[in-house]
Amino acid sequence: MAKRTIVSMPGDGIGKNVLEAAIRVLDVAGFEAEYVHADIGWEFWCNEGNPLPQRTLYLIEKHKIALFGAITSKPKDAAAAELSPALQDKGLVYSSPIVGLRQHFGLDICMRPCRSYKGNPLNFVRRGPNDTIEEPEIDAVIFRQNTEGLYSGVEWSNPPDKVYEALMTHPKFVKNFSKTPKEELSVSTRIFTRKATERILRAAFEHAKKYGYKSVTVCEKPNVIRETSGMMYKMAQQIQKSDYPEIELWNTNIDAQMMWLTKNPDNYGVIVAGNMFGDIVSDGFAGLIGGLGFACSAQFNPDTGIGVFEPTHGSAPKYADYPVSIVNPIAMVESACMMLDYIDENAMAARIRKAVATVVAEGKVRTYDMMKMAGRPDVVEKGAASTSQIADAIIAQL
Repeated sequence: MAKRTIVSMPGDGIGKNVLEAAIRVLDVAGFEAEYVHADIGWEFWCNEGNPLPQRTLYLIEKHKIALFGAITSKPKDAAAAELSPALQDKGLVYSSPIVGLRQHFGLDICMRPCRSYKGNPLNFVRRGPNDTIEEPEIDAVIFRQNTEGLYSGVEWSNPPDKVYEALMTHPKFVKNFSKTPKEELSVSTRIFTRKATERILRAAFEHAKKYGYKSVTVCEKPNVIRETSGMMYKMAQQIQKSDYPEIELWNTNIDAQMMWLTKNPDNYGVIVAGNMFGDIVSDGFAGLIGGLGFACSAQFNPDTGIGVFEPTHGSAPKYADYPVSIVNPIAMVESACMMLDYIDENAMAARIRKAVATVVAEGKVRTYDMMKMAGRPDVVEKGAASTSQIADAIIAQL
């Protein structure tokens, strides 16, 4: 195996803790890499007015593969208030650096597997016949369109005259909003393109075909959001009929899906959705496998080979300054496994996943969340494993 260069982006809060744990696991598993640190996150917003510096973009463009920890994001006014005094009142507006990464590099394919580990005390359970208790095996993979939709950033408060005039050409806008003063309006757009929609749909169908999933579910809202959700479902019908007739195509509305995933989550295999609904449904499924401490993700551009691999949890700043890190690193370790799969180190990824599964099944070493404890600084004294101790247990299995 040739030695690789991996861009390491700890980011904010607990990002540095979980990323350090994952790299320790990779090292022991035999992954030979040089890790190049890259700046991203809140510190660089506050001190430079840019949470995603150009130097970081250069590193990712050069080395292609990045592991990312977590970031802190705050609303517009709160973000502006934390800028250094020298940067105040210069018209700087905070935007999420991870969204910026996705859009800059066209990382439009986002893949979020949600698979349950046997023995995890946080797994979803339900009542079965005759008051029995069932623990269904969850194995869902959410494909989320990552660069468009409501996250595209095309929005206005007090929209410019040209935008307002364009909105006034729509009869429903005229009927419902023409009497509202323009300065009282805020508008966010939901933009889908056929090219990006086809890419995410085909990625979902290809994954289902490769790994033997029987169905692909489009999880949108075409009965109400007729143009964008409607386009995605219609294109899915065409693609399934012409190229994947052996795979069933299901259609669910996002609101109903959130109900059904707590009734029959084991029915679902591959799910595909736009940016916002993909975010929602992936977090919903993550809750069934133990929460965001177990939720990993990959985002990549098949044309350029650039991929960024990260847990889906946030930076949890309240935990970042604890004397001993208590957060669960498994989502970050699993994200590193997705990176290994992406660069065709599948056997190594499988070894690490097996080690994680063994640690979870044995139940001897569990973080505070797995022990259903509140996340306080003293949980390690009360028997919960620290971030480092979970990594140690995985390493011992390797």
